[in-house]
Amino acid sequence: MDYISYLRSMVGHEKVIMVVAGVFVFDDQDRLLLHLRSDNETWGLPGGYMEMGETVSDTARREVSEETGLRLGDLELFSIYSGPGKEKTLGNGDQVAMVQIWFTCREYSGELIQENEESLDARFFPLDELPDQLFDSHVPIIADYTNGKQRPIVD
Repeated sequence: MDYISYLRSMVGHEKVIMVVAGVFVFDDQDRLLLHLRSDNETWGLPGGYMEMGETVSDTARREVSEETGLRLGDLELFSIYSGPGKEKTLGNGDQVAMVQIWFTCREYSGELIQENEESLDARFFPLDELPDQLFDSHVPIIADYTNGKQRPIVD
């Protein structure tokens, strides 16, 4: 049983703090990696929930590998987001208060997965040509990257 299932078996749908880690992965042409999420068919940054026993960098690396097939090199902290703006109720009724930790990475190996359980596609996009169907909660995070805010962002 994974950590989230274990936790939910005890608290049901009550609000819990969940840690999320993800990565802005860039190729040598400064294009951003996005994957087409299988859960809602929107393009998003690779990332997901931390499991028990992981560091945040372990989580980020695992999620990128699961969703895109790439193995990451050095990570650099980009941002930490938390607070009321990161609280939501998921489609299944679970309530979460997220602490989101985002990294950037320009070193990776492996081949992009074209489709798996979590992703319908994975591609690199120029920052000025991102797809229209972006995952809503990633839009402000991507905007923070492109607007030149002092980093790391802690909000």
